[in-house]
Amino acid sequence: MSDVVGDPGQALATGVGSMPGGDAREAARTVTGTFEDFPHLPELPARGPGADMIGRTIGLLVEMYAHVEPSGWRVSDRPGRDTRRARSWLGEDLDALEEFTQGYEGPLKVQAVGPWTLAAALELRNGEATLGDQGACRDLAGSLAEGLGAHLAEVRRRVPGAQVVLQLEEPSLTAVLRGRIRSASGYRTHRAVDRQLVESALRDVMDASDGPVVVHSCAPEVPFALLRRAGAAGVSFDFGLLTERDEEAIGEAVEGGTKLFAGVVASTDGPLSDPAGSVMGVRTLWRRLGLNPGTLAESLVITPSCGLAGASPAYARAALAHCVRAARSLADNPE
Repeated sequence: MSDVVGDPGQALATGVGSMPGGDAREAARTVTGTFEDFPHLPELPARGPGADMIGRTIGLLVEMYAHVEPSGWRVSDRPGRDTRRARSWLGEDLDALEEFTQGYEGPLKVQAVGPWTLAAALELRNGEATLGDQGACRDLAGSLAEGLGAHLAEVRRRVPGAQVVLQLEEPSLTAVLRGRIRSASGYRTHRAVDRQLVESALRDVMDASDGPVVVHSCAPEVPFALLRRAGAAGVSFDFGLLTERDEEAIGEAVEGGTKLFAGVVASTDGPLSDPAGSVMGVRTLWRRLGLNPGTLAESLVITPSCGLAGASPAYARAALAHCVRAARSLADNPE
């Protein structure tokens, strides 16, 4: 993946996905202006259902539809107002991205919810999560893969110089693997899904992209090894949630060439430390693992800890700029 996302020795930064507010052009201008070497398609969930992470991805599905219920998104027989709104907003966001990436050449990241977080969130007609029905999970993954293939082709058509990087959002993945997803009643949990089944569906969806795929989770206990086996070229995570238990898997990932998207900048308003201070923990981890400091810049992409939808517009702009400065600090002084 390092040949797609930057040159060796060049530390990069990008955003996770969501931004505050509802102005697609303003968000695209901010993201492309800040991340000149690795912009991403902004998401604006404040606009309402259909602009949220789940609704946006449901709008991409092929021959599967859903509508909003008080409890969340539920499967429908045909596309309704909520699906049409999701598609309309995505079109608006792509228009804005296209406007501000004229002549751009380089990596460009787009995000969609992965098959397991989607299965945990999307309700079947009986109100239970798709996760509880293996056949429905399989159909959902197939529909998602087909829809993503078309979406990525559309992005490449609009930004022909881009090397498109797909980011799959999987914040519920660990809960799916551990049997922690609650049923509709809340009185029980869905049984843990077999790891091979999880890996297989992820691989099938990743195959929809002919470029690199990054999997993002800002939850604890990210399954680094499973994601790498499924074919993830990069793993995006909240660096502040790492524990000693994760260190061996991270060392193996780095040595195996997996790109780490390290979320080191807070995603909600607060004071920002100096850029070198933001990546101090990363440098310390590298030393502890006995990794070569010279590989830091090529192994890492610096990001906020999660999406910025909950931040103020001013803080969101500052946090993105801070990521760029922190990445530069890492490249200038890896020790």
